[in-house]
Formats: sequence, C-alpha cells, structure tokens
Amino acid sequence: MKNHKAVIFDLDGVIVDTAKFHFKAWKKLANDLGFDFTEEQNEQLKGVSRVESLKKILKWGNMELTEDEFKRQMALKNENYLSYVDQMEDDEILPGVSKVLDYLNENNIPYALGSASKNARAILHKINIYENFDAIVDGTDVSKAKPDPEVFFIAAKRLNVKPEECIVFEDSVAGIQAANNGKMLSIGIGDKTTLKEADYVFANFTEIDIEFIENLLRKEKK
Repeated sequence: MKNHKAVIFDLDGVIVDTAKFHFKAWKKLANDLGFDFTEEQNEQLKGVSRVESLKKILKWGNMELTEDEFKRQMALKNENYLSYVDQMEDDEILPGVSKVLDYLNENNIPYALGSASKNARAILHKINIYENFDAIVDGTDVSKAKPDPEVFFIAAKRLNVKPEECIVFEDSVAGIQAANNGKMLSIGIGDKTTLKEADYVFANFTEIDIEFIENLLRKEKK
C-alpha cells in the first residue's frame, strides 16, 4: 500500500451540522401534509438522497403523492432547507475541524469534499472555507449514491492521487461503506457502535490529535 497522501471530507455531520436544518425542513413538510416526523426518523435519512428521503417519509406517513406533487414537495423542502442554510456563518463549523484543516493547509496536504449534498458549494461559501478545498465533489457530480464509492473516486481523481492513498472522514454508515469499498482508509465521526465498520471512530474532531493525522499521512495502511 502507498502512504496516504490526501484527505476527503463528507460535509453534513463532519464539517458542519446541517442535519438540524434538514430535520426542520422535513418536519415542516410532514406537518404540512398532516403527519409528524421525529428526530429518530431523521437519523435514518443520513446519507440518503432527497428523493429516497421523501419516499421514506411518505411511507412513514402512510401517504402517496402524484409525480408532480412529489416534485413540488421536494422543491419546497429544499427551499426551506436553503433558507436555514442562508443564515449560517463560519461559527457553524463543528469544533475541532478548523484545527485539522489548518494542519493540512500548513503542510500542503491536498484535501477534497465528497458529499451527496447538492447544496455543498453554497454551504462552504457561507462558512468561508470554499477556497480552501483543492477539489469539491457534490451531488451534482455523481450518479451513484453511497455506499457506491463513486463520489470518493471522483474526488481522488481530481486530487491526482490513487483511491488507496486517501483518508476519508464520514459520519454515516453508507459513507463509511463507500470509503471501504473504494479501498480508502475510513474514519468515522459519531457513534462507535453505529460506525463499527470504519478503520477508526471518534465522537467528534475534538478527540482527534494532530499527531494521529500526522501518523496516518506518514504510515502505510496495515
């Protein structure tokens, strides 16, 4: 195995917590349609596309929509979500993330975003780190959802490194599986039990020492 030379970050739940905005937008949609939507159900939508998320929510609400109404509700949900995103500022970056980004910048380690979100670029602009990324791959660039590694393969290609030379930070099971399927080193951010398939798991970035990052970039994957 080659030494690790680059880093790929998921966005939601890794760099920023936009899950709360998705929850508010989905809850409003469900309530407007006449049923409730819980935080527990929202957890099941992590890493799931907007189309598949709406299908799940409608199933939970025991409701069917025409194709046109389905599309209209998807658009409404995104409008509401973006209205929350529009209020974001750079203090929305999750604790400990900036420390890692600073280290990568100072040591000229290339890094990319690999996110299913079609709003990723807008969010990175809002929190003022868009220009820091060497490559950005989002939902507009891919045709296959995680756990397919397509999003990470594209990111690796744009960084001019091999997939196995990449370290991936992810908060979802599908994202970890995508990294593993791509033969990349996977680091889970979240619950150790949920993300047990990852090579390493941390509750959040405040638990990650820079020495740990240095060692990963210096050593071969075992």
